[in-house]
Amino acid sequence: MIKHFIKSLLVAAVLIGQLNLTSAQQHKDAVHIEQLRTAPKDKIWVIAHRGDWRHAPENSIQAIKNCIAMGVDMVEIDVQLTKDGHAVLMHDKKIDRTTTGKGEVKDWTLDSLQQLRLRDGLGVPTPHRIPTLEEALTVCKDKILINIDKGFDFLAVCLEVAQKTHTLDQVILKSGKPYAEVRAQLGEAFEKVHFMPIVNLGKPDAMEILESHLANYKPIAIEFTVPDEKAPAVAQFVNYRAQGINVWVNSLWPPHNDGHDDERAALDPSVYDWYPAHQVNMIQTDRPQLLIDYLKGRK
Repeated sequence: MIKHFIKSLLVAAVLIGQLNLTSAQQHKDAVHIEQLRTAPKDKIWVIAHRGDWRHAPENSIQAIKNCIAMGVDMVEIDVQLTKDGHAVLMHDKKIDRTTTGKGEVKDWTLDSLQQLRLRDGLGVPTPHRIPTLEEALTVCKDKILINIDKGFDFLAVCLEVAQKTHTLDQVILKSGKPYAEVRAQLGEAFEKVHFMPIVNLGKPDAMEILESHLANYKPIAIEFTVPDEKAPAVAQFVNYRAQGINVWVNSLWPPHNDGHDDERAALDPSVYDWYPAHQVNMIQTDRPQLLIDYLKGRK
């Protein structure tokens, strides 16, 4: 009887621990969502581009799980649509680079795609398979925010999956299109989602596109491409932050950030100083652990 009693206590302790962990995760996610809306001055976001693709295939469930374990704030994923209308995680329209198959996603059914295996960054086949958007959002629920890229042409499917998985408040959608086009495509759903305009400061119509959005609503964030840090709009980042708008810049490759990129930061992490110095508080990176370590060192 004593053994049974001790066993019951151990089981209860494990269950309580799991409940506490779940509660803590939900609280963390609720805090993230509130910070997304309020853009606090002391919060710098780490966004992992295609997940932790250096240690798992890009856009894989494992790449997402690694980000959650690492403490990443948000994971960026890419979505394509299968022949039979399922949203799956895939950056390219073709599956040749990242899987053991060939051809375009739109020419494959979900069942046939899931017979394939994902390749790692070196092109080596792995045990991982192509996940559906539903599987990915289920893993992310109450644990990490999600930025859906490459999915604007089939937003209705993405929104349906987000609603089904109860993750709509964790998802950020984005597009480089003017407000009128975005609003026409999203319709009433625009009021229910977190939407972020993309503004490439290297293009002549950049500010026109941005103003079309700012004239109609306050976005939760603006994603800027900054090929030249001397662009007049960069000096306005501080004003956007003062209005409670998050400022997002990618640290991925030099044309995104005028040379303040991840590979330079891998040699000298102080390269990342450029971002907070220019009022950038959302950084999408290919080196999430490096950026996390850098931010910890600043505190």
